[in-house]
Amino acid sequence: MALSEPPFEIKAALRRMNLVGPGESVRAVPLTGGVSSDISLIEVGGRRFCLKRALGRLKVAALWEAPTSRNAAEAAWLRAAAGWLPQAAPAVLGEDAEAGLFAMEYLPPEDHPLWKAELLAGRVDADFAAAVGRDLAIIHARSAADPNIPAAFAHDETFEAIRIEPYLRATGRAHPALARRFEALAARTLATKRALVHGDVSPKNILIGERGPIFLDAECAWFGDPAFDLAFCLNHLLLKGARTGVAREPYLAAFRALAKSYLESVVWEREAILEDRAASLLPALFLARIDGKSPVEYLTSEAERDLVRRCAIPLVVAPPRRLNEVAEAWSAAS
Repeated sequence: MALSEPPFEIKAALRRMNLVGPGESVRAVPLTGGVSSDISLIEVGGRRFCLKRALGRLKVAALWEAPTSRNAAEAAWLRAAAGWLPQAAPAVLGEDAEAGLFAMEYLPPEDHPLWKAELLAGRVDADFAAAVGRDLAIIHARSAADPNIPAAFAHDETFEAIRIEPYLRATGRAHPALARRFEALAARTLATKRALVHGDVSPKNILIGERGPIFLDAECAWFGDPAFDLAFCLNHLLLKGARTGVAREPYLAAFRALAKSYLESVVWEREAILEDRAASLLPALFLARIDGKSPVEYLTSEAERDLVRRCAIPLVVAPPRRLNEVAEAWSAAS
């Protein structure tokens, strides 16, 4: 990693956050992996931490714009989650609203493997998936019981721009026969206000820590429907098994473990009602990662993408009410 001196505005922001003292040398290197933010590793006086700034236009092929105020929402989610479950989020070290960025703890990859990399390598640990479901439900439960959370995370505009439009509305436009169904899912999701939603609970945003999952990248943080987080994460376990030559069963075992662990911990509403919302949303998200604005990069052949479509479309038309119905449909798809 080649470290170099960061731009003046970055050094000025670091001084405003009291992360750099007078005369201290600052070095930075850009980190890769995200499409919605610029992230750098900063080194100051032997200390290392990350600096993150949200982009107004995301780095994807389709036009995808989102409010940069989501940077502050992410920092707030990380603080809240760490307050409820300290091991579940990196520490926020400073925030500069003027520059639209914040600094957080750096977690070295050699000690904190990325769950996505493990899954793509075929190392599928159902117990870790269960821990993700458990901790996600704890965060949802604590937030649902906190009277300050709804107003603090009233970010409907951001959630519309960065989740509802690119995943649901855009996919509905790509499949006109399903457009009314996608619009209904969008309306229901936006209208459901139950808990603090992370919005991007994906294996690419979950580190494997010594004490359990560590959640990153909460730019979409929003008080809304926790079923979105559950369906969003389970979707990735289906997608990892869509690759040609890859056995689906280990990913389905992780799917079932995560769903079971999460649903067993639902206390803020009836478990069956939340599962109904998650199960009916999941096929739409499955199709969205093929034909929406943010297709997954590892399904490279039309045969892989068509397999997802053949499974997802009938389930969008006739929505399932239980998550295991989705798992069974995917297990039988060919």
